[in-house]
Amino acid sequence: MHINYNNNPKDAKSYDTDRLREEFLTEELFKQGEITLVYSHIDRVVAMGISPSSAVLKLEDFVDNKAFGTDYFLQRRELGIVNLGEKAEVRTQNGVYVLEHLDAVYLGKGEQDIEFRALEGDFAKLYCLSAPAHHTYPSRTILRSEARVVELGSLETANDRVINQYLHPDVLPTCQLCMGVTHLKPGSVWNTMPAHTHERRMEAYLYFNVQPSQVVFHFMGEPTETRHIVVRNHQLVLSPSWSIHSGCGTQNYSFVWGMLGENQTFDDMDFVDMNEIR
Repeated sequence: MHINYNNNPKDAKSYDTDRLREEFLTEELFKQGEITLVYSHIDRVVAMGISPSSAVLKLEDFVDNKAFGTDYFLQRRELGIVNLGEKAEVRTQNGVYVLEHLDAVYLGKGEQDIEFRALEGDFAKLYCLSAPAHHTYPSRTILRSEARVVELGSLETANDRVINQYLHPDVLPTCQLCMGVTHLKPGSVWNTMPAHTHERRMEAYLYFNVQPSQVVFHFMGEPTETRHIVVRNHQLVLSPSWSIHSGCGTQNYSFVWGMLGENQTFDDMDFVDMNEIR
């Protein structure tokens, strides 16, 4: 488990490329036959990349519960999972959840004996976010077709995109975790521009559908002290609440966004005037 500590925006101004990548980027989240955990002190978020094969991966085999001060991982947490690969299965002591490509599942506080298995070859890739939770909501599958769909942007501004809201108050109740998937349409490369911050919530971006010869420039930092990180396929960026989070690709791409913090109001954003961003 990699531990990521919180950062002061005044300190981040002095980071060079290597330090920015070390603090905010996870380059290799998915390793075949393993569960990779990134634990961040930014709102106590945990990100996981799970690459099961036909052999079962048991979550507790990869989690040091002493690090969380609990008897099991979801004793005081909730978990959202999006399947970025082929058909996979998630099992708990209470149920079995079969996920096709881009289906999701929510596991509520108290779930135990969590296992993962690939159902079609070795191509399952399960991306997970976990947040602290103090109430138990029912676990359930959210099919790709059940996500709330919002279309934003335009081709003229190169940000024509489709937002699929999976873990969202209009879809199902959670304690604080929100997750969804955004797809940019061909010819569009910008996400979240004009940029914004939201001091009430942190955000995590997991980029995918980035072709091998392409990259995404993820912009971060305070609005008047912007920086960028070059991101490739299946790489994760953690964004503190004080930072903008925007990307521009060399081609269209997709990303899983996840938020946790004080509220779940999707459009609670502090927009940055284009005349002020630097």
